[in-house]
Order: sequence, then C-alpha cells, then structure tokens
Amino acid sequence: MSDGTYPINERGRAWEPDATESERTYATLMHLSLLGYFAIWILMFAAPLIMWLIKKDESRFIDDHGRETLNFHISLMIYSLVLPLAAGLLTAVTCGLAFPLVIVAAFLPFVLGVVGMIAASVAANKGEYYRYPMTLRFIR
Repeated sequence: MSDGTYPINERGRAWEPDATESERTYATLMHLSLLGYFAIWILMFAAPLIMWLIKKDESRFIDDHGRETLNFHISLMIYSLVLPLAAGLLTAVTCGLAFPLVIVAAFLPFVLGVVGMIAASVAANKGEYYRYPMTLRFIR
C-alpha cells in the first residue's frame, strides 16, 4: 500500500499480503541472527545490518523487519550493560541486600531476547509485521 498503512489479518496484526516466501524467510533469518550472539558477539549487529543493507530497498517488508531487528539488538545491548550496572550500584548502596537484583538484571535481557526473537521470527514467517516490546527506536 502506497499510503504507508498495512492491511490487518484475521489475527488482528498488520501484515504484508504481497510478501514472497523468500522475503518472509529472509526477515525470519534477520530475527534469528540474534543466535549469533552465542558464537561471536559482533554477529549480533553485523549479520542483520548487512542483511538489511543489502535488501532494504527491494522490499518494504524486509526494510521494516531489518530496522526492527537492529533496534532490538541495540536495545538488548544497552539493557545488558545498564541493568547489571544499576543493580550492582544498588547492591553497593544497600550493603549487599539487593544482590539478587544483579542476577535478575543479568538474565532479563537474555530472556527478553530469546522470547522476542522467537515471536518476531514466527510473525515474519507468517508475513506479519512485528514490534519488539521495550525497544528503543534508533533507526527509523
């Protein structure tokens, strides 16, 4: 649709009825690139960035999923750094009473990443648009 609106499917989600199987697969792989974080940290950003830059002008579906993936990965990295640091400072201020928060803060970005990656991958594979929760929008 040229006016920037997306049709709504039977599940109440915006979707791209013209998205080809290869576009849906490509978008799914961009979301699954978060798995690269377990092997090599830089893959978390490099893989979806390269994939998005190659195909963003060919498909608005891939462009949207690529931007969303990159924003989510950047947000996760920020959360992975800031949350444990804040919990550590709170632990120091409370003389160790807040230490359980450090453990929670360390695992929360991981859990958010896995759950979000799965939900976004499923949506992309169905031709749906997806917005990750708690994502800072750096790339518009």
